[in-house]
Amino acid sequence: MFDNASILITGGTGSFGQKYTETIIGKYKPRKVIIYSRDELKQSQMQEHYNHDCMRYFIGDVRDRERLTMAMKGVDFVIHAAALKQVPAAEYNPMECIKTNVNGAENVIHAALANNVQRVIALSTDKAANPINLYGATKLCSDKLFVAANNLVGGDLQTRFAVTRYGNVVGSRGSVVPLFQRLIANRADHLPITDPRMTRFWITLQEGVDFVLENFRRMRGGEIFVPKLPSIRIGDLAQAMAPNIPQRVVGIRPGEKLHEVMCPADDSHLTAEFANHYVIKPSITFFDGGNPNYNKDGLGDVGAAVPFGFEYNSGTNPRFLSIDEIRAFNQRAGIA
Repeated sequence: MFDNASILITGGTGSFGQKYTETIIGKYKPRKVIIYSRDELKQSQMQEHYNHDCMRYFIGDVRDRERLTMAMKGVDFVIHAAALKQVPAAEYNPMECIKTNVNGAENVIHAALANNVQRVIALSTDKAANPINLYGATKLCSDKLFVAANNLVGGDLQTRFAVTRYGNVVGSRGSVVPLFQRLIANRADHLPITDPRMTRFWITLQEGVDFVLENFRRMRGGEIFVPKLPSIRIGDLAQAMAPNIPQRVVGIRPGEKLHEVMCPADDSHLTAEFANHYVIKPSITFFDGGNPNYNKDGLGDVGAAVPFGFEYNSGTNPRFLSIDEIRAFNQRAGIA
């Protein structure tokens, strides 16, 4: 699917974009991999590591529809990873978050339609399910925009849009693991814990990239894909990383949840369970002849409806990692 294809990644200098680039170049022979982002320094640094002949670097912001449309000329697949993601920053700067996460999503959709891009996958977050913070609310809006975008396809256009939603990426920039690493390296006298009861879904960056790649093959258009993941307790994470450093409870930050949800109970009537993931089907009917059978995906895998009221919650998840398993998981993710 990706051999001789042209792929564009918005926010491509981020953790996901760099790991995706490494993976796609290592496994396939793409015609072009286009990194679209607004930070020239990060692009310059990324070019030092990824200077393959297929690489292209576009300076641009997802807020700029005209620039996006130009960048997508001849593109086959788009991954929309650009977003303002810091929960506290979004609470204090709501309009900036809306401009990037909501208006930017709309611009990606219009640019993809204008260029007849084949398939678009937008990256979402567990915070978009039953959101209580501004960041999660903007990502829910983005999810809805990408699902509904399948209704904008008409005539000879073949563009299809889907969403991939997953939990906290181990070691990604701005996450708790790099914070703990810095404190440990600086010989801190304690590790700050928001709440010992707090739980999170846990996924490595490589697992996230592989899941998105598979979803390009699975997607029919309009789905929200959710991987089955283990959960961790924040206190256990701190214990796994620094067993000899005391923990200090500092309280939940503005807009934070105690537990995360990826499949809300209110969407249980739309959710299908597959072997290693869930699919949340669109709540609307598309006008191009009706919705496809989402219980069978493009790979031929078959899912089944979940029980009414089912919720995929990090606090009630049947699979929790022990402290030893967290250590092994972090090592697999390249974290000491």
